[in-house]
Amino acid sequence: MATRKSGGGGRVTYATLGSPGEEFHKSYDRAISKVKSQLGKSHPMIIGGQSVRSDEGEFDNRSPSDGRLLVGRFQKGTREHARQAIASARKAYPEWRDLGYRKRNQLLRKASDIMLKHKYSIAATMGYEAGKNRSEAMGDVEETVDFFRYYCDQMEKNKGFEKPMAKLSRNEENIDVMRPYGVWAVISPFNFPMALAAGPAIGALVAGNTVVLKPSSDTPWTSVWMHRCLAEAGLPAGAFNYVTGSGRTIGDELVTNDGVDGLLFTGSKEVGFDIFKRFSTLYPKPCITEMGGKNPAIITNKANLEKATDGVVRSAFGLGGQKCSACSRVYVERKVKNKFMDLLLEKTAKLTIGDPLQRDIYLGPVINAAAVSNYERYVKSARKDGEILTGGEVLKQEPYTHGLFVAPTVVDGLAKGHNLFKEEMFLPIVCVAEIDSFAEGLSLANDTEFGLTAGLFSEDSREIKTFLNQIEAGVVYVNRRAGATTGAWPGINPFGGWKGSGSSGKAGGGPYYVQQFMREQSRVIVR
Repeated sequence: MATRKSGGGGRVTYATLGSPGEEFHKSYDRAISKVKSQLGKSHPMIIGGQSVRSDEGEFDNRSPSDGRLLVGRFQKGTREHARQAIASARKAYPEWRDLGYRKRNQLLRKASDIMLKHKYSIAATMGYEAGKNRSEAMGDVEETVDFFRYYCDQMEKNKGFEKPMAKLSRNEENIDVMRPYGVWAVISPFNFPMALAAGPAIGALVAGNTVVLKPSSDTPWTSVWMHRCLAEAGLPAGAFNYVTGSGRTIGDELVTNDGVDGLLFTGSKEVGFDIFKRFSTLYPKPCITEMGGKNPAIITNKANLEKATDGVVRSAFGLGGQKCSACSRVYVERKVKNKFMDLLLEKTAKLTIGDPLQRDIYLGPVINAAAVSNYERYVKSARKDGEILTGGEVLKQEPYTHGLFVAPTVVDGLAKGHNLFKEEMFLPIVCVAEIDSFAEGLSLANDTEFGLTAGLFSEDSREIKTFLNQIEAGVVYVNRRAGATTGAWPGINPFGGWKGSGSSGKAGGGPYYVQQFMREQSRVIVR
């Protein structure tokens, strides 16, 4: 993928989160003022290029940083709205398919340019509704732009996935072609409200499919930007449809409607596996479920502990641990554990907590009241069965009174088979266990139903080789200071999980992703 530069203080990726310059912050401040003036507005669904409102009314989307702040009002979509969106996508499909990949790429690249132009405003929108700090929000937008460009690159590199084949006779022509399925539904999560909505949608669109997107009800505003960029680029009406509402209505209709040819869901294992089992009825259909993780970091006695503690802190507490790739369990060899813990606690204590729209804030709020309730439940269990070394509090005093803020938490002393080492928490909580050897740490790391990401800190080449050969995870990092288990990027670190973390075995932002949205057709023409 070609190197890309952008103005306003340079690029922000997940590997450079701590280093935006002064120009970045000036541009961000201007965007906050612009976005603030749009707060509280009512937003329609977009079906077939038309604004659609629901007779069921609207739901309020409030900022997790300050519940008094109304981000916007969004439609309570019904099953009928989902059906209309599917029909609209079906109607638009032949035109979009028949444009050919070159023309589709031209429009999608134009959309990425438009998104780049609005990147500060999109990031500020995420700050308000998702509680993302400045760098995390900008990383989300920049990643999305690179999804556009990388997937277009893949179509061009593979010439639309049309390949001549060998012949059995001189008068025949044999061609192998990858063809789109038709209509894809994308059900996206709150934590990467642009990248995990747009990434799958772009994968489907670039392959020639049309899309119905249902974003998380916690972060519906960011997806309005997605539609705006695509519409401004000139996509045909109905090629991309945006619907909002609950999973029990809109979501369930997308899962069960026979008019949906393929579906991509990102979220919890519980919901994703249920969707996977229910989606195909008349015949097998592609259902890509990108689910959770319980991601380990192994710290051996041959590790650089400064690197290791930086990597764990960033992966455990970035975005409040609300990443499927977050590091929530750490296995440390006995010989280095005390030093590791001292550094880990020292660095955790320095994290700044507050309004994520403000500069120099690292940790914003968790997403909703249910997350706070889960935090309290996990903390109670940790206190009962182990020791909380730092954190363990819901922050209710000023300036946190009106928000959903919790303290980053480090837990020690739990049994290695404890539920907190097994269950995905999606919160700023990391559990540490002492191990006797690297081999024990590797065994414990693999002892999980998940297999998304994993990290190792060791300067020993034999340990590194063994880790890479034996770890059961789709994305693995060795000695990565920027994030022990987090920080994948399109065209650089394909992102996808094994076991209970994913259904397809193909990773987002990788060279095999776009083909999932197409099916193979063998063509024989006799002259």
